[in-house]
Amino acid sequence: MSWTCPKCERELPKADQWHYCARVSLDSLFEGRLPEMVLVFDKILAEVADWEGVLVSTTPNCIVFARRLTFLVIRPMKKELDIKFYSKTPHPEKPILKSIAVGNKFQNHIRIALLDDLRPALFKYIRESYDLL
Repeated sequence: MSWTCPKCERELPKADQWHYCARVSLDSLFEGRLPEMVLVFDKILAEVADWEGVLVSTTPNCIVFARRLTFLVIRPMKKELDIKFYSKTPHPEKPILKSIAVGNKFQNHIRIALLDDLRPALFKYIRESYDLL
């Protein structure tokens, strides 16, 4: 059962969960960015948003995907999207830029700018992150 903050209207996994309380439109995060970045984000959103229990919300810097806890964060940068997801083991191989130990899991980052950069492996990584919860 999710909870919606009465101040910012952000949907969160738990009642009174701590969050950055500010109204941020999704469109504002992509202002001044390359149009293809929006298409990349839309493809990821279309795949992930329908998974059971997924909540999608915006912060001043990123889009957060949660199911009890956060499993995916997409941060629009000037020329690319920084995609952060979690895994049980480190992923030192490309296209992953960095894999950092955080508690009992690893935080991984991939950067994508073009639709051609979207590979099935990325969706596999995202699904594994979702399944960790």
